[in-house]
Amino acid sequence: MDRLEAIAARAMALVDTPFLLGGRDPAQGVDCIGLAWLTLGKSGPVPNGYRLRGGSAHRWRAWFTSAGFAPVHDRPNHGDLWLVRVGPLHLHLLVAVPGGFVHAHAGLRRVVFLPGDPPWPVEGIWRAPPQPTHQWKETPAWPRSC
Repeated sequence: MDRLEAIAARAMALVDTPFLLGGRDPAQGVDCIGLAWLTLGKSGPVPNGYRLRGGSAHRWRAWFTSAGFAPVHDRPNHGDLWLVRVGPLHLHLLVAVPGGFVHAHAGLRRVVFLPGDPPWPVEGIWRAPPQPTHQWKETPAWPRSC
């Protein structure tokens, strides 16, 4: 199993995990950042203190770049992270999996599988570095949204 397949498999394994803003532990709940953290196989402290709404796509792009993620312009794949705009002030992360996406749904209060294409405008798609790095916790804080 390659890295992208492993990311997608970890995302699917988290479906039905409770939603918790700022959550990083599947037993207690996760948000979209916690979901991304877990699917990338990370551990240790991650930024917190952000709001459910707010932030800018520019800050997200800067964070992904500084963390070594590659923007995807031509052929998205499962395991890629998608940044979508679910509302005027609300950016959200999805993990691409075969047949759709996995994301932490605040309204349904759990991690869900979303079949097909996302119904929201896409702000960007990023691919994780080929090898896990420790840059996740050493880079600038996450933008202020989930």
